[in-house]
Amino acid sequence: MVLRLGAAICGTAILLACSPVAVAKTSHSDDSSNGASIVGAASMYDPNHPGYREGGQETSNGERYNPAAWAAAIQTDLRTKFGGVHHGARAAYALVESGGKKAIIKINDVGPLKPGRVIDFDRQAMRYFDPSLQRGVISGVKVTPLHGDHYTTGPVDGGAQ
Repeated sequence: MVLRLGAAICGTAILLACSPVAVAKTSHSDDSSNGASIVGAASMYDPNHPGYREGGQETSNGERYNPAAWAAAIQTDLRTKFGGVHHGARAAYALVESGGKKAIIKINDVGPLKPGRVIDFDRQAMRYFDPSLQRGVISGVKVTPLHGDHYTTGPVDGGAQ
């Protein structure tokens, strides 16, 4: 009886540890920064769509822009807060919160964003926080840098996509 109960608990723990939402939660609670969050406005960057001006196809760390990657650029002045974000470096990660929604976002680019803006989402990330893509700028976005590189990007706590 005790052996079966132990096996059931072990199996449940393994199942939870392997789920993407659990990985994001665990990584955030275990590896998050010292709580130094940044609050400001978010906008969208898409070199493939007319009207979204900045940058080109290559991100600061050398990856190509992917509109579905759950990625973003941060304000150039915040580069060191995210571990550098330079060519050939691994991407950084952040927990982004707005309007009751939370997502893990890969930070693979930097840019001279407009004053007050701290993050520039790719199309996928912006669509999560602004499903209509009509707002253009989202104010009051909280961005918390995460340490490490073992994160699954996307909604946290089962948020809708």
